[in-house]
Amino acid sequence: MPTRLPQKPDFEAIEAAAIDSADHRTVVLALIGNLVFSWSNNESMFIYVLMLLLETDEVSAAIVFATLNTTRARLDLVQRLAKAKIADKSAAETLDRLIARFNACTRVRNEFNHCMYTVSDRGEITHTHAMKIRESAGRLVLGEVRPVDEGRIRELVKTVEDLKILNRELWDFLPRLQASVRPSATQAGEAMPSA
Repeated sequence: MPTRLPQKPDFEAIEAAAIDSADHRTVVLALIGNLVFSWSNNESMFIYVLMLLLETDEVSAAIVFATLNTTRARLDLVQRLAKAKIADKSAAETLDRLIARFNACTRVRNEFNHCMYTVSDRGEITHTHAMKIRESAGRLVLGEVRPVDEGRIRELVKTVEDLKILNRELWDFLPRLQASVRPSATQAGEAMPSA
């Protein structure tokens, strides 16, 4: 009976041969781990941005952050609040640039978090196959296949370094953001309108 399924890998043969490619695999997996670690720490920094923009405490900001179930929704909220709350145009522009840089890193993180990995007969990680449906020649197909070659390794190293720098810049930006947030009407001493 014909099947559309891919051929099942020979797991025992791959595992036996994988000893020789362990160094390469360890490098790739360590870079992916560093990417996820660094990206997560950077995304979490936006809890403090929300805390300042919402003029609330850390726990309340974390509740808002966690209630929004996508990074895009979280950053959209940050950007909308920034337009309403940041008095200093330069600080608002800096926040926009920081978010843009985070989004660039997010694209790489998403590639490695939302894919299938192809492993050679020797146990080497050779390709990623994106889990994103795309249209090609009028048909829907599974996402792009990309090699995990030296160029891709350099891209991973650069993205991890970019996230490291971004994290420090976000920390440095928080006091500036705090100083540029317009106080709410109630904090400024204005009376709340009565119903």
